Amino acid sequence: MRRLILSLGILIGLAAPAAAEMELSIYTGWQTLPHSRISGDLPNGGGSYDQLVGWEGKPFVMPPYYGARATWWRSESLGFGVEYTHTKAYADDGTLKALGFSQLEFTDGHNVLTANVMRRWKNQWGQFTPYVGGGLGIAFPHVDADHASGSRTYGFQLTGPAMRLTAGTSYQINDRFSVFGEYQFTYSVNEGTFENGGTFKTDIKTNALNVGLSMHF
Repeated sequence: MRRLILSLGILIGLAAPAAAEMELSIYTGWQTLPHSRISGDLPNGGGSYDQLVGWEGKPFVMPPYYGARATWWRSESLGFGVEYTHTKAYADDGTLKALGFSQLEFTDGHNVLTANVMRRWKNQWGQFTPYVGGGLGIAFPHVDADHASGSRTYGFQLTGPAMRLTAGTSYQINDRFSVFGEYQFTYSVNEGTFENGGTFKTDIKTNALNVGLSMHF
């Protein structure tokens, strides 16, 4: 965690002084998750498990899915920055029943923070600017789990590395503001704990269609 914070600080320090433009963006959208496996040890000595999970994103249920990023464009085409995304993951009813949970979710949220590299193509389609980007960082979900054995887990955990890929197009409204639409994929490796001796390990993948607003200065 300290190494990541230091790396982000160095990145910002190097990029900001030379930046021709700073761009701050916020977005929301429609977020889904494919199935993945979850494994580990159940709380209170309940034994080991290995289960296929049908994750649900529920992006419009509170708290909502959203994200924010800052990009320092060092030239017309190349930028560096940081990005935070508040994704969500709810375990399906079949998984809850099979493992003895009444609740198993990362909903406040399944947080992903990355350092990004961005590439854009200005003045190609008039006021439309296509762009792509990628980033590496960490996942720090809020783990919310209730187990029949009496274990209650509720809190943030640093669970492992994460990455993201983004492709989209922005539309320049004026010199200060633009709107954008994009596809974004995130992937994270998560290892954490439940109260009373339980553990979990699962890979979380998200697919999202985002819409947002950017401010340039």
